[in-house]
Amino acid sequence: MAEALLSVDGLCKAYGALTVSDNVSFEVAPGELHALIGPNGAGKTTLIHQLSGLLRSDSGHVRLGGEDITRLPMAERVHRGLARSFQITSILPGFSALENVALAAQARSGSSFRFFANAAREDDLNAQAMESLRTVGLQGRASTPAGVLSHGEKRLLELAIALATAPKALLLDEPLAGTGKEESQSVTATLRQLKGRFAIVLIEHDMEAVFALADRVSVLVYGKIIATGTPEQIRNDPAVREAYLGEEGEAAHA
Repeated sequence: MAEALLSVDGLCKAYGALTVSDNVSFEVAPGELHALIGPNGAGKTTLIHQLSGLLRSDSGHVRLGGEDITRLPMAERVHRGLARSFQITSILPGFSALENVALAAQARSGSSFRFFANAAREDDLNAQAMESLRTVGLQGRASTPAGVLSHGEKRLLELAIALATAPKALLLDEPLAGTGKEESQSVTATLRQLKGRFAIVLIEHDMEAVFALADRVSVLVYGKIIATGTPEQIRNDPAVREAYLGEEGEAAHA
């Protein structure tokens, strides 16, 4: 495997006697899509919070491009090239799709948020925002208020917002959550296009999408990674099938 772009080493997080992340370690190579799967309550979203800087870890290290970013706040991690999307959409519904993305480009450039209302009027930010919208197939919805977009379009808009920060790595927390079949296919196709351009950590419950997209998969159960391997290796791992996949694995394999 190529040298890791994102390296996670011994990450731990506990709340009193409850250990949520238990010595988690894995690596993501440049251009690799690395999926994290596991049952509800396994600690996946907590781990993404730790990686993004939203939640401080008790111990362990996170490195991006060889730089230790463990103690950096979320905004600084974004500036270093680590972007994320959320399990629940986090957009400004009263702003157009273009304005939402332009704000992210503005934040990346270091501009003051005191002037955020005019962000989309600046030509350079406008161009960057439109390019991100084009990448996810939303250029035709640029002037549409984000609040009236369909759920699937909102998920794609979140991806465009992440792309506008000029990331090296993407942390995607259930980008297919709540999407119908057609929207799910659209988001999956977009992720397939992004794969290879960025290192991607994908949390997703849709096993069909995971096994179709992932280069490698890590399985998180009770805060511990119990297996890492190719989709085929994970499908056929007896411990994984017992702990998590079961019928889901059979469905994805069909």
